[in-house]
Amino acid sequence: MRRGLLAVLLAGVLLPAGLAGCGIPHETEVQVDGRPEPTAEAGSLNGRDAHPPTQAASREPAQFILNYLSAAAGEREQAYSRVKEFIAPESQPRLREKQQSSEIELTVVRLLEKPEVTPPNNEGTSVVTVPVQQVGVLRADGILAPPVASETKYVFRLRPADAGSTGLLITDLPNVLLLSDAALRYYYGTHTIYFWNSDQTRLVPDQRYLPSTVPTERRVTEVIKWLAGGPPDWLAPGVTRLPDGTAPINNATGSDGHWEVNLTMPGANELRLARLATQLAWSLPDFVAGELQLKIQNQNRQTVDLRKERETFPLYATSGAPQRFCVYDGVIHPLSFPGESTGPVPVSDGANKGVVSAALSRAGDEVLAALVVTRSDHRQRLMVGVDPAPVGLFTGSENWFGSIGRPTWLRSLDQDHAAGLVVADGRLYRFDSMAVMTPVPLAVPGAVTTVASSFDGHRVAMIIGGALYVATLSLDGGVVTVNQPRRLVTRLNGLTAVDWYAENELVFAGNEGGRPAIYQTTVDGGLETALKREVGAEVTQLAAYPGKPVDGLPSGSYMYEANKAAYRNNPFDNIRRQQVVDAASPAPGVRAGNPTAPFFLY
Repeated sequence: MRRGLLAVLLAGVLLPAGLAGCGIPHETEVQVDGRPEPTAEAGSLNGRDAHPPTQAASREPAQFILNYLSAAAGEREQAYSRVKEFIAPESQPRLREKQQSSEIELTVVRLLEKPEVTPPNNEGTSVVTVPVQQVGVLRADGILAPPVASETKYVFRLRPADAGSTGLLITDLPNVLLLSDAALRYYYGTHTIYFWNSDQTRLVPDQRYLPSTVPTERRVTEVIKWLAGGPPDWLAPGVTRLPDGTAPINNATGSDGHWEVNLTMPGANELRLARLATQLAWSLPDFVAGELQLKIQNQNRQTVDLRKERETFPLYATSGAPQRFCVYDGVIHPLSFPGESTGPVPVSDGANKGVVSAALSRAGDEVLAALVVTRSDHRQRLMVGVDPAPVGLFTGSENWFGSIGRPTWLRSLDQDHAAGLVVADGRLYRFDSMAVMTPVPLAVPGAVTTVASSFDGHRVAMIIGGALYVATLSLDGGVVTVNQPRRLVTRLNGLTAVDWYAENELVFAGNEGGRPAIYQTTVDGGLETALKREVGAEVTQLAAYPGKPVDGLPSGSYMYEANKAAYRNNPFDNIRRQQVVDAASPAPGVRAGNPTAPFFLY
């Protein structure tokens, strides 16, 4: 179980007991590492109570409503009873209560500003208005689905509690169960489960939410239910479901050393069981150590050593440590920072010229190289080469374009046919090892600005019409299809760049109140964190390393370009010419240029 960092604090508003932030930004810049931290045991969060505050926790109207927006958090069976404590008896029928906990859905909202409070009248009645952004719908299966509601604010009318009670009660309220994104961050843990891709050669991650109060034995059962229930709608076209009718017969039992899982699973042959064992090994590492005994309809079928299974089938094949590069004076150069790996440019000197941006990726003993080059009239062309380093033989695209974005290679999508995606003149294209560019249709209108491929190679993030989208990829006969994109709700607008920050996290840039900023968000848009405000200029490129920290590379590492200069985080600093390996000194009287277009090789 993992929980995102509470990094954005609300200035001037008290928060629920134990809740360190409600997700509303302030002018103070927030810089975080960007990686989640482990969730504490059930019933606590890092030693604090994991249960949301009660109705009596505050008599201050704004804080009372913030507490109300946390009340539904936790196990679904008691969600309505926790929420109804805040509501006056005469107004409780406004909530359309669902009898089955599996049907209970929470409307997740992001608070954009401090709640506005109208002072109490002579009867003690006050009004609290909360400006919100609709983030999504948290379903009982842990999926944060796209938002359904369209309200941009909610109005609550409060009155004093009845005689014999203390505090406040709500008389006017929305007829849905609301949950703030801060409560989602604080009272839930994020957990990653895995589905096989369409040809069942690679596991694809999926993010779910689970209340932190759920005990370990139930967490294991929940993961089994999630896998049996299938992926979310946006991920489904690119992955394979378990056979219809797969379901747990009863709860998982055991302890860290040995667990038992009993399922119904039609067609449970040895191959399907082996694939399920790999799914479970990677979907349960936070909860289970040791052995997992897999039963099908009470019959012992397979015993899995989970650690050995993960070692036998690693998630992502990588070779060599990640390295930083940039473009300096039209040439790709390595970047050198203390404690980090560096190495030669895996592109021959003859091909390494006139470069605007580049994408390099390792694939076994070969390097996949995609270069965007320019000519004297500033028209741009894609050059592609695939060979052992240094890559010297490149093929150019048939057409020249007015503008080409940084390419992205699709890792692991098809081992026999290297392919990538690139944006040219506002359209998305697929390219192959021969630089043949084929338009990729999208079911979303608008100009495409940026595309970035995930570490697993089966998901992409895109900026379309200034908004952020994610989508899965399908491959049929060598043809890459981008499935129906899902739009993510963000605090920023006018987005300009995006890349994958971790397995289920994105780093992206846009405008916050007219000022350029860099944020992080989860793959479903639920947990958003400011990484850097007041960037100073529009971010034109972003590059991140989405894997684990290795060889001195800090966690959550990314670099960006703004105002034709390159920067890095950890710490935030501009990348100087002195950090560019083999950068030639400028001629006397000539001002040195800036490193641009930074990227990672991994």
